[in-house]
Order: sequence, then C-alpha cells, then structure tokens
Amino acid sequence: MKHILLILLVLIFYSCSEEVGITPDYVLSAEQKHNKFSSAIPPVIRVPSGSIIKVDTHEASDGQLHRDANIDDLKNIDFGPIHPLTGPVYVDEAEVGDILAVDLLKIELHDYGWQAIVPGFGFLSERFPDAKLTVHKINTLERTATFNDKIKLELNPFPGVMGVAPATDEMLSTIPPRENGGNMDDPNLTEGTTVYFPVFVKGALFSIGDAHAIQGLGEVCGTAIESPMTITYKLRVIKNKPAIKEPQYETDDYYAVTGFGETIDLATKKAVNYMIDHLTNNYDITAEDAYMLCSLVGDLHIAEVVDVPNMLVTMHFPKSIINQL
Repeated sequence: MKHILLILLVLIFYSCSEEVGITPDYVLSAEQKHNKFSSAIPPVIRVPSGSIIKVDTHEASDGQLHRDANIDDLKNIDFGPIHPLTGPVYVDEAEVGDILAVDLLKIELHDYGWQAIVPGFGFLSERFPDAKLTVHKINTLERTATFNDKIKLELNPFPGVMGVAPATDEMLSTIPPRENGGNMDDPNLTEGTTVYFPVFVKGALFSIGDAHAIQGLGEVCGTAIESPMTITYKLRVIKNKPAIKEPQYETDDYYAVTGFGETIDLATKKAVNYMIDHLTNNYDITAEDAYMLCSLVGDLHIAEVVDVPNMLVTMHFPKSIINQL
C-alpha cells in the first residue's frame, strides 16, 4: 500500500511540475482585441523577452456565429469585426531587424465551432454561390468533431492569424497574408511549432487569433472549423542572426519558410529562394548545392489559396538533412 501511495505521489509531483513549467507570466482576455495590422495600434501589454502568455481568442466572426447560429445569421453577417486578434503585445527588447520567435506551447479547444460557405468567397465561389452554415460540437477531451452522422474528424487546432505590426500606420486588413505574417492559415502552425517573424517596428507588436479546430492545406472553401480557443505561447527576441523577409517556422522534424504572392507561381518562387537563403546563411553550403538539395528533399505545400489578393506557399526541409550540413 505504501508503495502504491509513493508511486501516486511521484506521478502527482511530475504532473504538477509539468503544469508549473507552462504557467503563464501574463494572461490576456479575448476582449483585449483588434482586427487590423498597423504600427499605430497601441499594445495591450508590455512584456520582456522570454515571457509566457496565455490568451483567449474569439472565433473569426467575433461572436456573430455562435453555438445557436443559423443560416440567417450567416446571411446577415457584418464583415467589419472579422478576425478579432488578441493583442498587440509589445516585447521590450524587440528592435527593427530582429527576429521574434513564437513558441506555441499549448492550444486548448473550446466546445464548438462553425464552418461556412460564404457567397462570393472561397476558391470555387462561382460554383457554390449559396450560403451554407454548419455549427459543430467539439469534444474537447477526445479532440474530435463530427462532420455529419458518418464522419468523425480528429482535430488539429492552430491559430489561423499570427503576426507582428507592419512598418506602416495604415490600418491594413487581416484577410491576406503579408511579410508580417497575418492570415497564413497554415495547419502546420500548431502546438509544438516555433514560428519566426521579422520585426518591423520597435516592440514587434504581436497579435494572434482566428483559431481553427481543423483545416486542410489550401482552406479551399474559405473557412475551417472556426472556433474560440485558449492559446499559450512564449515570445523570444533573437538578435544578431541573418534577417528574414517573411515568417518561417520549425518543428522537431523540419524547418520551413513561407512565401506570399498574388499567384502561386510568385509565392512558390519566393519560398524556394527563402529556403536557399536560409541554408546558405546558416550552414556551410553553396547556393547551387542548396538549390539542388531543395529539388531532392524540399517539399512545397500550398497553405492557402483563398485570402485574396495573396496566396501562401511553404517549403519544408527535413532536419535529418540539415543536421548533416
């Protein structure tokens, strides 16, 4: 009996230790929000580099499409509040030219989400002109949702929008991805991923939101399962490293670059160039060899095709090869 109690105490200790390890330094509510990207938006909080921040986020419609929403709510939606983002967060040490690393530590599902076909929006909007709305119940313990009475979905929650302030005081729409990040809609940006942003203004001014419970690469109909979520992340300022032009990210298995453009061709060329730059700037390899390696082991992915005017393409490069450079 004593032996069993000792084992239980050890398990409780390690469980508590894990929770202590991700205890946030700061907590932000979903009401500390905005829905533009601009250097003129004042921060809701100032934090030092290394801070862990826990935030709640509203879903993409900012509460207009709720648990009991129906097709009339979708047809009458006001697009003005779309993409509420929690933030901005001012990071004390961040200067122009630095890199802001965002470690996505924990992403917690809430119990509902919605998906819609919005008239005039989506990759095949001319084929599907009529509005359609589905409100999904989410099983937060199983991390699943039902698509219909036949299909159960295993969820992969992630923030659809993350970004720093651009170097302008103009109030930019959150809809397209840009060099500051924004609406990247990349389902690889999930728990355990570290995302790197170029810093364009002092303090970086980081914001996050538009969480998706599940989404395929491309987000072809224009929406994912849009859901409120709770996200815990860590902010780190990286100095004296080769500059990056657009967001990049990494997992345990690969390093990735992103490229946006008004065409897939332009976005793809940027992504390939950025991967070559990453390899030559950080490792002992020539541009020619990096280009050839990208052709052998680099994987291109279309992250999104609906956030006009810009599309987003990524390239993933395996760390099993990087570790040999």
